[in-house]
Amino acid sequence: MQKLREHLTNNLIPLFRRRLADVDALPQLALLGLLSGIVTGGVILLFRFAIEWPLDYLLPGGHEAFEELSLITRGALPLTGAILLGLLLHNLSSRNRKVGVVHVMERLNYHQGYIPLRSALVQFVTGVTTVVTGQSAGREGPAVHLGAAFSSLMGQWMRLPNNSIRTLVACGCAAAISASFNTPISGVIFAMEVVMMEYTIAGFTPIILAAVSAAIVTQAVYGAEPAFSVPALTMNSLMEIPWIIAIALIIGVAAATFIHILSLTSRQQHRPILLRLTVAGLLMVPFALVVPEVMGIGYDTVTAAINGEMAFWLLLGAGVAKLVITAVTIGLGMPSGIIGPTIFMGATIGAAMGLIGASVAPAVTSSVGFYAMLGMGAMMGAVLQAPLAALMALMELTRNPNIILPGMLIITTASLVTSEVFGKKSVFLTMLQNQGLSYHHSPVIQALRRIAVGAIMDRSIARTDREITYTAAQELLKNEPKWLVVEGSSGPTALMPSVDLARFLEHLKNREAEEERPLPEAIDLMEMPANRRDLAPIQYQATLEEALDQFENTQAEALYVQRHVAPMIQRIYGVILKSDIESYYQYRRS
Repeated sequence: MQKLREHLTNNLIPLFRRRLADVDALPQLALLGLLSGIVTGGVILLFRFAIEWPLDYLLPGGHEAFEELSLITRGALPLTGAILLGLLLHNLSSRNRKVGVVHVMERLNYHQGYIPLRSALVQFVTGVTTVVTGQSAGREGPAVHLGAAFSSLMGQWMRLPNNSIRTLVACGCAAAISASFNTPISGVIFAMEVVMMEYTIAGFTPIILAAVSAAIVTQAVYGAEPAFSVPALTMNSLMEIPWIIAIALIIGVAAATFIHILSLTSRQQHRPILLRLTVAGLLMVPFALVVPEVMGIGYDTVTAAINGEMAFWLLLGAGVAKLVITAVTIGLGMPSGIIGPTIFMGATIGAAMGLIGASVAPAVTSSVGFYAMLGMGAMMGAVLQAPLAALMALMELTRNPNIILPGMLIITTASLVTSEVFGKKSVFLTMLQNQGLSYHHSPVIQALRRIAVGAIMDRSIARTDREITYTAAQELLKNEPKWLVVEGSSGPTALMPSVDLARFLEHLKNREAEEERPLPEAIDLMEMPANRRDLAPIQYQATLEEALDQFENTQAEALYVQRHVAPMIQRIYGVILKSDIESYYQYRRS
């Protein structure tokens, strides 16, 4: 057993990490995707249980029937929950309060996907509290954060290269959506379209495996049915297309309004978090009293809208109320999810428009459920600016290929109205921008993030002290290293080609023979003629993007790649020049 452990530690695990440094490590990434899906599936099961178990005891009609609570309880519950959340977050630093999909995107863009355990724990507690106390919340945003966080932590624990940790974060996002809705395809597209904002062949395989394995884990407990019970849906006639386009315009306006209100209220982020969340709780009280359907996740209301069980004014009122209160409370800092409320808004507004169509042209118009599902897809696509993810979710939830054509039409039209007519970006990008952050997704940056420095570093190196004897210099060159890393008092200080030392030794030898001058007792590698380069450190896990940033920040001419192998001990694995990165990218691009 001891020999097996040593073999894994000294051979297989380092080889596994080394292969993951490159962009083409498909078998290794596939294994990581499977592990990510299983871990995320288990975390999401625990998260759902933590929400559903207290609600089953709190609510008389099941874990979503907030409507059956008394007026006093309906008003007191969200206010109490908001104050508790405010007290909890007040005692945390501002960086530890960040949760949700936006935080995952921030960690990807600025921290190479490293998500701390504390962030995951805060998200778990706040995600459960927002839903259980009847805030206008969704569980999918927190689920994405949890999936991404635990997948990232798995990669950090295994000390994987940063490009692999980024892929693990995407796997966790896909697995979380897949486990929440039982929609693996839309989970994959969501991760790549919304979070990563790129499609790569190497990325598809691990993300697909993560989504599938997470779906299997949750299906073992909740069954194979999707999140909503959807009747057979179909478009009755092509005559409905003008009405579908009209609904798309309305939902595009609604989505732009939602993003605008959220952006306006988020300008109060400079105020104390306890004050903001208390105000959010107070604002939630009248909505909870008058339109209790907006409380919690609201999937029971979505199901009722799909099955045509709600009246027009209730549908319209619930949809508008959900839009306003969700945008305001999240803008004020309520740690709620956005995806669930988006589905609620789309379903209720779409169903309301379906009832109008049925009253005007009952012989032509399709069922109310048909329009509710189209509304869900349109609102999700417009708010997230992710039309493909919305279309895949629509298709998987209905399991009906007849929804594809009208779904494509309404989703793309609504998304265009929101983005082109009103100039709104994705709600997540808008929230990042409001925090003074950006999200870089240019092709060059994305390509550099997919490769770790270990993939292209030059391993032909030898470390040496600044002053060495002639004999030691000859021994140093016996293994024919390409580069010499010259040590200083506080670590490596310079990089020089070994050929320069060989040439200098040859010069000394010739001088001894010709001039009968004795060989020097010591050679100062920093004084002898050589093409030396200033050095700066870079961690073995770093991506090529991080290496370029290090070149920019330190003005170094070369980087030595190091890893902590023990406390206070760094091992140097190789060196990398800026020209190596440029040559590699040019080669891969061509």
